Amino acid sequence: MENSSIKNGFDLTGKTAIVTGASRGIGESIAKSLAEFGAKVVIAARKQESVDEVAQQLLSMGLDVLPVACHVGEETQLNNLVEKTYNHFGSIDILVNNVATNPVYGPIEDMTGELFDKLMQVNVKAAFTLSNLCLPHLKSSGSGSVIHISSVEGFKPSPGLSIYSVSKAALIMLCKAQAKEWGAYSVRSNVICPGLVQTKFSAALWNNKEILDHWTSNMPLQRMAHPQEMAGLAVFLASNASSYCTGQEFISDGGYLIS
Repeated sequence: MENSSIKNGFDLTGKTAIVTGASRGIGESIAKSLAEFGAKVVIAARKQESVDEVAQQLLSMGLDVLPVACHVGEETQLNNLVEKTYNHFGSIDILVNNVATNPVYGPIEDMTGELFDKLMQVNVKAAFTLSNLCLPHLKSSGSGSVIHISSVEGFKPSPGLSIYSVSKAALIMLCKAQAKEWGAYSVRSNVICPGLVQTKFSAALWNNKEILDHWTSNMPLQRMAHPQEMAGLAVFLASNASSYCTGQEFISDGGYLIS
């Protein structure tokens, strides 16, 4: 970056990105934004028709994307995702671990071991496994970037989101562990921690006035975010503009954590 234009630092031309959970919400916004900045982007989500729909929209805009159906809870499908990406684009430079699940809302004592395992499988283990599968390609890149999408719940758990909060805290530590070990390979790992974002995934929160008021009443910006408000951070962390950032939490929460 020395003596180069900061504007050029955000250019992702020639880079290939995988974005999981990219068929809607935050993942879709990030995938679109990375492609708009020049990246070749793999749109990954569980259902083929969903990724095909998003890919068609982006292809019609002249963006270079590839839809790949992938259930992140299945390691064979994660292997297939990495293989298809490399075979099609010839490199993997950016990985965005965005996909998450939260199948239940309620007190921690009502959580079963089965629910705990499901949350950890999708929210933590999938990111761990996919990152490891991508690592050889990220090392070859010379400037690989892993971006995890965690949550402010990883810092400040809300009632009813107990194990989800535990999983998001674990994702933050996974980022730090990767950053510490992979810096020697010029691979960076950072984590974005959104507050309440208006997506289908979080509808149970913002459709409930009492819960919504809990989030926004004392928040400095006094509103929830839109998915595209997370995409700018992802572009920054994917690009050379953030070349000296690793192992860090980037919080985008409207001031929720200071309220």
